[in-house]
Amino acid sequence: MSDSRVSLRNVNYYNGQTGDHLGGVRQNGSITNANFFHMLMDILLVVDGIITISNRETGEQMPLNTNCLAEGDYNIFPSSGEIRSSEERYVRRVYSRRGRSRRDSYFRNAVRARDQRCVISGTVSPEADFDEWDGFEAAHVFPMERESLWWECGFDRFITRPGRHAMNSVQNGLLLEAGIHQRFDNFTVSVNPDDGYKITDFRGNLFHVDGRVLEFVCRNPANIDRVADGLLRWHFRQAVLANMRGAGEPIFEHDYPPGTDMMGEIMEGPFAAEQMELELFSRLRTVPSESEDSVY
Repeated sequence: MSDSRVSLRNVNYYNGQTGDHLGGVRQNGSITNANFFHMLMDILLVVDGIITISNRETGEQMPLNTNCLAEGDYNIFPSSGEIRSSEERYVRRVYSRRGRSRRDSYFRNAVRARDQRCVISGTVSPEADFDEWDGFEAAHVFPMERESLWWECGFDRFITRPGRHAMNSVQNGLLLEAGIHQRFDNFTVSVNPDDGYKITDFRGNLFHVDGRVLEFVCRNPANIDRVADGLLRWHFRQAVLANMRGAGEPIFEHDYPPGTDMMGEIMEGPFAAEQMELELFSRLRTVPSESEDSVY
């Protein structure tokens, strides 16, 4: 449901000219005043000039510093003209399933070999030396089910490692614990490469990762296989849009045990046709030929 992103919010922001509610966020401690300002200016709002942010209760103007954003309600005022929410496109995605092709196994193995741990929580697999990875999953930063958008936007430009299957490049991947993978895929956990690779949990900080820094092993600039900053930047923008704009975007159900009426549940939920299309693509990708797998 769309309100699943709203229920835990402890910060809300309003149009100071009209009083209209524009959105909000869950502050777990990692969001600074400066972070909040830049999220509003660079992603969430369309405004002439710059904005000022003031506490709705006290009227005190927020300083643009690295202090922790205080919980509460804020009015946003433009320096001139009007203010409105951005209409930037949000790209819905589903929790990615284990792939069926040999290409997917190459991706998984390359991500494991580079990262050796969950790069968001820092948890190291105690059985990695025995090639046992229970509880760890190779996650795509940009979702495979959105392939047409990948090519439409030219995101292959972020992949500097040569190969034919750019979306399945290790540079589009991170090794994550399974629960964190789910949250990464629904954009409730994300990484800002423009803020020292700081991790933000936009919900309840269940895995205690809010404020951590992405592990160096996956972003080492000396490694040609490092995760692409451009893709992390795209993911973070999507997370801000999903969690902070208006009432937030829906979080799709991902757990369909045997016997569940999956189609029925999807059709009763939000954006049913889109979710069904994404689920089918995620689950039913075809197996490529041997020749397709020969170059990666």
